[in-house]
Amino acid sequence: MRILNQIVAVSTINLKSLPQRFWLSLSTVVAVALVVMVLLSFLAMAAGFQRTIEGSGSPGIAILLRDGSQQELNSIVMLEQIRLVGEAPGIVRKPDGNPLLSGELYVVVDGIRRSTGMKANIPLRGIGQDGPGLRDGLTFSQGRMFSPGSNEIVVGEGLAREFTGFELGREIKLGPTTWKVVGVFAMNGAVFESEIWADVTVVQSMFRRGNSFQTIRVRLETPQSIKVLQDYVANEPRLKLAVSSEQEFFAGQSSGTVKLIRGAGWPLAIAMAVGALAGALNTMYSSVAARTREIATLRCLGFGGFPSFVATLLESLVLSAIGGLIGTVLTWMFFDGFSTSTLGEGFTQIVFSFSLTPALAVQGVTLALVVGMIGGFFPALRAARLPIVAAYAQG
Repeated sequence: MRILNQIVAVSTINLKSLPQRFWLSLSTVVAVALVVMVLLSFLAMAAGFQRTIEGSGSPGIAILLRDGSQQELNSIVMLEQIRLVGEAPGIVRKPDGNPLLSGELYVVVDGIRRSTGMKANIPLRGIGQDGPGLRDGLTFSQGRMFSPGSNEIVVGEGLAREFTGFELGREIKLGPTTWKVVGVFAMNGAVFESEIWADVTVVQSMFRRGNSFQTIRVRLETPQSIKVLQDYVANEPRLKLAVSSEQEFFAGQSSGTVKLIRGAGWPLAIAMAVGALAGALNTMYSSVAARTREIATLRCLGFGGFPSFVATLLESLVLSAIGGLIGTVLTWMFFDGFSTSTLGEGFTQIVFSFSLTPALAVQGVTLALVVGMIGGFFPALRAARLPIVAAYAQG
């Protein structure tokens, strides 16, 4: 109990003396806060991108691409294959007996970013008549769906927010022709909000794709029906298609970009943490030097070296924790919900919002505490080893 009382007493003295070293202590807090902000901004970016992609997939929708294709742009599906898939078991059928199915075409067009005025690749997706019925949560915030056979397009809210020229009623040239924007749709932040939709037959004609498609989407009777569909496709030699649920497909699409963002964030944060560590060491060594007589006097009064060690280490941890919390709060204020776009697996822009989750905030504060622990350890060791004679050396 005596050692605990000593630790409390010395720690209280140390923390109360912080205003005497205000600017030096502030430099450590700011350095740690910047480290945490850099790390959390990258992690929030990765989390937001992952949430947008993986949240887009439904286990009740199946996607079929050419076997071996990892992306829609690399896939080719012919009209005869779509007809064969329509005969498969496990697919939801409409009242007229036809399958709930959409053959789709995915082409890349140019868009102009609002923020920079620079061109960027954006996706124009041709969808079939049943395409809207295969998008769960689809609503129109403005306008209506395009009319079949017309040069009309509808755009996602995310794309309309990040790129110019897609306001309702505007005409815009995409590829070889001019299109009219007749609707703006929302899908709870899903990746489809980064797309432009048009009638697939018009897209085929305008981009000279003949009767070819790239993707087939079908609604399954139940999520478990995908096994039935996979068996049917595997036993039909004319198909040669890969079948996956929409949920699985988008989960695979997000992994590469998420790893890239995280891979950039952590090394940069660690490099900055080294600089913050140097600042923490300087602060704590200066703190010990300023309190040399005080620490040695406490030794004269019977205080041990361990309480000085713990108190000095605690001071470093407190400063780093404050910096970590400030960095976390600032990241939340400036980045959480911040909308941007980045290049996705299909070489087109995907619009998403940063997402700072509680788990990421814990990672940021943990990094701050690690900096404080390392930065305070050696100065704390020095404080514990100060000789009693130091109380008189500065007299």
